[in-house]
Amino acid sequence: MHVVIHGDWSSSNRIKTAQGMSQCTDPKSKKATPTSMHMLSAHLAGVLQYLSASPLLLLAVLPLISLLLVSVVLAAVKLAMSRRIRARPQDGNPAAPYRSVDSPELKTMMFEECDTIDKLWSRAVGLYATKKCLGTRELLSEEDEVQPNGKVFKKVILGEYKWQTYTDVDRRIVSLGQGLAALGQKPRNNVLMLAETRADWMVTAQTCFKFNYPLVTIYATLGEEAIAHGINESEATHVFTNAELLPKIKNVAGKIPKVQYIIYMDALNNKPAATEGFPAGIQILSMAQVEEMGTRAENANRPIQPPVPDDLAVIMYTSGSTGLPKGVMIAHRNLIGGMAGQCDRIPGLGPKDTYIGYLPLAHVLELSAEISCLAFGTPIGYSSPLTLSDQSSKIKRGSKGDASVLRPTLMAAVPVIMDRIYKTVMDKVNEGGKWKKAMFNVAYGYKLKLVENGSDTPLLNRSLFKPVRSILGGKIRMMLSGGAPLSATTQRFMNVCFCCPVLQGYGLTETCGAGTVTEVDDLTTGRVGAPLICNEIKLVDWDEGGYTTEDKPYPRGEIVLGGPNITMGYYKNPQQTAEDFREEGGNRWFYTGDIGEFHPDGCLKIIDRKKDLVKLQAGEYVSLGKVEAALKNNSLVDNICVYASSDQHYAIALVVPNHKHLKNLSAKMELKTDQWEELCNDPDLEKEVLKVLHKVAKEAKLERFEIPQKLRLCSENWTPDTGLVTDAFKLKRKNLQSHYSQDIARLYGS
Repeated sequence: MHVVIHGDWSSSNRIKTAQGMSQCTDPKSKKATPTSMHMLSAHLAGVLQYLSASPLLLLAVLPLISLLLVSVVLAAVKLAMSRRIRARPQDGNPAAPYRSVDSPELKTMMFEECDTIDKLWSRAVGLYATKKCLGTRELLSEEDEVQPNGKVFKKVILGEYKWQTYTDVDRRIVSLGQGLAALGQKPRNNVLMLAETRADWMVTAQTCFKFNYPLVTIYATLGEEAIAHGINESEATHVFTNAELLPKIKNVAGKIPKVQYIIYMDALNNKPAATEGFPAGIQILSMAQVEEMGTRAENANRPIQPPVPDDLAVIMYTSGSTGLPKGVMIAHRNLIGGMAGQCDRIPGLGPKDTYIGYLPLAHVLELSAEISCLAFGTPIGYSSPLTLSDQSSKIKRGSKGDASVLRPTLMAAVPVIMDRIYKTVMDKVNEGGKWKKAMFNVAYGYKLKLVENGSDTPLLNRSLFKPVRSILGGKIRMMLSGGAPLSATTQRFMNVCFCCPVLQGYGLTETCGAGTVTEVDDLTTGRVGAPLICNEIKLVDWDEGGYTTEDKPYPRGEIVLGGPNITMGYYKNPQQTAEDFREEGGNRWFYTGDIGEFHPDGCLKIIDRKKDLVKLQAGEYVSLGKVEAALKNNSLVDNICVYASSDQHYAIALVVPNHKHLKNLSAKMELKTDQWEELCNDPDLEKEVLKVLHKVAKEAKLERFEIPQKLRLCSENWTPDTGLVTDAFKLKRKNLQSHYSQDIARLYGS
């Protein structure tokens, strides 16, 4: 979910109508009154009167005074813009749909002539033919590194980025499409993609869009049952994957009878692909072989049947956080509409930017972000979570991670990655000694106050915060968080230390990732922004949870989105489609299951989720996500899942502890072991961690019944490969409940 990329606070933002200081939107916000401006003017007038007696002194300090005046005025303008009205309910009724004040009519296209994705690509090729398009780093060497615990990790040394131009990529798209046609692929017949994010993934996607082959996307980390389910349900005969995943497909090859061709992208380490052992009815080809077929004289001039706006562009299988993944049917017009809303809030996006692509392209967040970048001539350099920074686990010590080499200006991230960056930086600060820690805290607090009031600290940005910025290459001008709620603490920390806007968006696969996005001039945290100009949003009462549009001080209810970005429904699942998608008042609406509240400026805040709300035995409701958000920022916690049963009177927690901080705590307790498994099974250590989390919970003002009364320290990390979290690192609660069923029984039984 959440897909948009934002730009700098530019002149295009400044000229939007500000509603003035008097329309401060939150009762808790600090009001800058006209009186304070008058006082400042009076003081400056007094200073100027004093200096006028000495012309030479006046000339000497005049530039400084001018600079001060400009910064004060800009801060005042930023503060006013931050408090402007951004969306309103259509008839003033809080139960009515909210629309952006920037566009009374819902926008359906990015460019007038581009109503399908292939037309977006063709326009970009015409404008940026010789410009950089897709970049990949060259693998220089790969070696095994033995860890102190005996485990062996693969480490790599990577070279510079090698780039394909728009023209290069376009030639490959035509060749690949014609090659697929030669292999019997027909327009409007599905092509399935099961591969990790890389340049060839995007080449294949653009091929499918151009030749009207609906692209079926499946997460590469899904289990074998889910993979077989997606392949069989989609009835794809042609499957794309990367060489590294061929063994995974081989394991289900006997269960996918309709597959005729498996086309693999060469391994990044150039190792031969494991193509042996597949059933006789499946032919294994490299992507290069299919492209070569498309250049042959008998194939190169086949007529291309382009898509129309209502044609299916993507069937995007979800991450399966609540069971088997569902295929969301996305038409060309849906994606075009969603990106039109998203790109409206990306001032300055263009060839001067560079985007780093490392999130799964099977997620709507990454797919729409990359298509949007390419439409505006923004080159994409590919990366992975394991090679993103110099400190990433697969980068050999002393060599450079992808961000250091690419130096991107734009990136998207899921909250768990931002949380890790936050904790890494804070660990280094705490290890730097009392003097460095005190200096950082003073500088951070000073800048924080200025940022919250619309100002900045250029000198601190170039000095103290420069090493922090260098973690991601030093040129990031915007970061967007999507996929799950980002804590206000982490959002503001990243904003201050990386010296750029850190914005939150809200959207779902079913809405093409579009919904809301905070704007660059919004100085608040903890909210997801106003509706995009492509959709409208209404709140619907949820009586069981106690949320209504009549609530004070803010209307609350289930978030329901409507507009051109609302997708066609679930593939071969009419029952679920009828439950979640509805036609009302001539508009198509999607019922999200998320609970939100609208603030007076028209910005949305996510406060709950229907499926995360559990009623305890005594009748109290516990919001699992709310409790997790309050506890996971503690340094002892790498990840957490709160569980509550309706036949019990208290909640419990499954906690993945931070290695370093848990071992530090055990050392303070003078425990006899430092073995990880033994530490996580130590009952005294469990109790000590529980005490820490109880303190954190009370500081976060959680109710007594919301605070977990028992916990289990989990020794294994929750990664997508374990099946316990999605590729966006959202918890798979059912899987976690099943995996830790014995521990849950123990915690409730003891």
